[in-house]
Amino acid sequence: MRSLLSALILLMTISLAAQTGFPDIDQAIAEGEYRTAQDLMASRIAEGGLEETTAYQLQLQSALLDRIKLDFSRDEAYIRETLGAYFPNLTDAQLQAWEESGELEMRVIEGKKRYFRNAVWNLFRVNAEAKARKEEVDGPGSQTLDSFLQVYLPRAVEAVKGEDAPIARPRTLKLTYTLRVKPDAVPHGEMVRAWLPYPRPSRDRLAAPQLLNASEPHYIISPLSYPHTSIYMEKPALAGEWTEFQYEVSYTAYDHWQDLRNAKVEPYDTSSMLYQYYTQERAQHIRFTPEVQQLAQDIVGNEQDPVQKAWLIYQWIGENIPWASALEYSTMPNIPAYCIENQRGDCGMKALLFITLCRYVGIPAKWQSGWFLYPVSKNLHDWSELYFEGLGWVPVDPDFNLQAIEDHPEAQRFFFGGADAYRLIVNDDFSGDFFPAKVHPRSETVDFQRGEVEWRGGNLYFNQWRYNMEVEFVEE
Repeated sequence: MRSLLSALILLMTISLAAQTGFPDIDQAIAEGEYRTAQDLMASRIAEGGLEETTAYQLQLQSALLDRIKLDFSRDEAYIRETLGAYFPNLTDAQLQAWEESGELEMRVIEGKKRYFRNAVWNLFRVNAEAKARKEEVDGPGSQTLDSFLQVYLPRAVEAVKGEDAPIARPRTLKLTYTLRVKPDAVPHGEMVRAWLPYPRPSRDRLAAPQLLNASEPHYIISPLSYPHTSIYMEKPALAGEWTEFQYEVSYTAYDHWQDLRNAKVEPYDTSSMLYQYYTQERAQHIRFTPEVQQLAQDIVGNEQDPVQKAWLIYQWIGENIPWASALEYSTMPNIPAYCIENQRGDCGMKALLFITLCRYVGIPAKWQSGWFLYPVSKNLHDWSELYFEGLGWVPVDPDFNLQAIEDHPEAQRFFFGGADAYRLIVNDDFSGDFFPAKVHPRSETVDFQRGEVEWRGGNLYFNQWRYNMEVEFVEE
C-alpha cells in the first residue's frame, strides 16, 4: 500500500510542462486556456479506455490548474492600484519590464493577465529600485525578530559552551492546534479525515511530547518511522457547521549549536548506506541538472573539505537568494531549478536548493521542517540537516543564514550548525507517506505544516479549511 501511495504522490507532482500524451490538452495548457484543457481532460476520462494511471494523472493535472488559478488571483487593476501608491507615474513600459524579468510574476490565463497573489510584495523584495522606493514611502520595516535574535543567540552560544553536550537552556512550550473545515465543504453525515501536524522528537533537540487533550476520543499519532509526524482524527460533517479538530500538547526543546567552522570532522565512509542515500538524486526536487552542476562548481571550486564546501554554499545562498513568497509547491515541477532561474525563494525553496547543492558535492543532506515559535513571531518554516562523520546530523538553516550580530561572530553564524529551542520539528523528510494512509492526493506534496484533510469524495484543498497555532511559553 505504501509503495502505491508513493507512486500516486509522484504522479501528483508531475510537471505541467510535461507532455500528457494528448497534444490538444498540452497546447491548451501552454496557451493558458485552462478551462479548455480541463474540459478536454474530463472528456478523455469520461470516454473510458484509459490506463488507470493515465486517468489519474489527468485528474491531478486538472487539480493543479485549479491551484495555479488560486495562486494567480490578482488582476492588472489590483497591481496598478497597489503599485500606484509607490510609483504614481507608473508606465506601461515599466510594468512590462518587471513582468518580462519575472520580478513581477504574471501568467496569461484565459486570455487575461493574472498575477501571483503576492507579486507586488515580492517585487519589493527582489528588485532593488522597488525595494528602495518602498522604504522611502513606508520607512524601514519591522525588525522585531531580528532584534530578538540579536539578544537571544549570543546567550544561546555561551550557554552551550558551558555544557558537555551541544544543547542547553531547555524551553517548555504548550501548543493548541486547531483545524476547522468550512461549513458544507463536505456533505452532511460524511466522514471528514484530518491529519494535524504534531511535534516530532528529534535526538537531543526536542524531547518526547506529552498530549494533554484531543477533541476526538479516538486519534492516532503517527509512528516515527514515517517522516511526517501527525495526529489523525475523524468525525462526520454536520450541515451548516464548521467541522473542528483540536489538540493540546506540551514538549521541551533545547538550544542546539555546534561550531562547524572550527569542527574536526572525519572522512566519509562513502560505501555506507547513509552516505549513498543522502547524497543521491531524488525525484522530483533533488536533481543534478546541468544548472545545479555548474552552480556547484562555481561556488565550491576545488575545495575538498566538506565543512568548507557547505559553508561556501551557505554563504552563496545568503548573498544571492533573497526570501520571497512562494507559489504552492505542488504546482512547481523542480523547486531548486525555479530558485536558480528566478534568484529568489522562500525558506523551503532555499532548503531544497541547499540540500541539492550539498548532495551534489558529496555532503549528505536532508530536509527538516515545522514551525518557528518565537515569543515575537511564529510561522511555518523549513530548513536542512547535514551529516558529518564524527558529529552526526547537524541543523543548518540557509534561510536565516548570517545574523546581524557583528560583535559575536559565533552567534552571527549560529544557524550554520545550530537551531534554537523555538524551532518546532514536525517533518524529518519531504514528500513522504502518512499514517494512516491518505487516499486522495495531498494539498501540499512536499511539506506538511498546516495539515491535510479529505473525505471519501476527494481531497480538501487549503481554501476549504482554516488552521491556527496558539503557543504558551510554560518555562523561560
